[in-house]
Amino acid sequence: MLKDQHHRNINYLRLSVTDKCNLRCFYCMPEEGIPFWKKSKVLSWEEMLRVCHLLTSNGVDKVRITGGEPFVRKDLMFFLSELATLPNAPEISLTTNATLITPYIDQLKSLGIKHINVSLDTLDKDRFLKITRRDDFETVYQNLNLLIAEGFNVKVNCVVMEGKNIEDLIPLAELSRSKNLSVRFLEEMPFNAQGGTPDLTWNYIKILNYLVNHFGEINKLKDPANATSLNYKVKGFTGSIGIIPSFSRTFCGSCNRMRLSANGDFRTCLYGSPAANLRDLLRSNISDQGLLKNIKQALANKPLDGYEADALSNEDIKDSMAYLGG
Repeated sequence: MLKDQHHRNINYLRLSVTDKCNLRCFYCMPEEGIPFWKKSKVLSWEEMLRVCHLLTSNGVDKVRITGGEPFVRKDLMFFLSELATLPNAPEISLTTNATLITPYIDQLKSLGIKHINVSLDTLDKDRFLKITRRDDFETVYQNLNLLIAEGFNVKVNCVVMEGKNIEDLIPLAELSRSKNLSVRFLEEMPFNAQGGTPDLTWNYIKILNYLVNHFGEINKLKDPANATSLNYKVKGFTGSIGIIPSFSRTFCGSCNRMRLSANGDFRTCLYGSPAANLRDLLRSNISDQGLLKNIKQALANKPLDGYEADALSNEDIKDSMAYLGG
């Protein structure tokens, strides 16, 4: 089992398989895109599998595939198939914008992948176009309903943004009235494509109060261990509502995560600098034992929380979650 200096078990890898995305959400990247990494700078599927095999052999039992948009990368299903058949196969989950997932739903089910997070900031077609700069709302919404109908454990992730989508909070929350899903509202992150750090107008307390003022009684649910979201249920609703204090970082104390970006940057905290670059280590013909030693050394210095990581960071925060991994 991997542990950090605060005696926390680290059993969860968030793996970004690409920095590329077919949408252009204004808070993630400019309309023209970002300078994407050259293919030679991106970890190959084989390199990613080697890291995953090593980690799952040392107690990691959950891997979330992120991007960019994972389904943009060619042969994603090959990678998922190999990951699902590792000797210590982890629970595999996906975060996606749900624009490209349709042809792969049966394959995902056959691999036992059950947990899908869908990024969706509005239920209004025109606002979707303004936020994402792409006219794909109907595709996303149809695929969201298809995933639910096919029995996936679906979570909708909505970034709450002053002046952009506040009028969507109630309609999105209403999805949980009749649908078996969790609608989660995220504080806006300091990683954005607008330059600088946004003012946190809508923190998790204000989001909750807004929902309570509309729905009345909202019951607090018991949060799973290591959860990043505060979870609630409106009386009579089928699904649930979550609020993620991604800016306030109230969940950091129980963090069990590490992150690997598509270019090999290994982070022990989203808010911190890379602790190592595993791509460079892998391409230096390092042994598994040597690679594991470097990973353990990085975890030995894992900050207590995102604020400490901020203070220790020796680099400017990148301007896109596509680089960091969503």
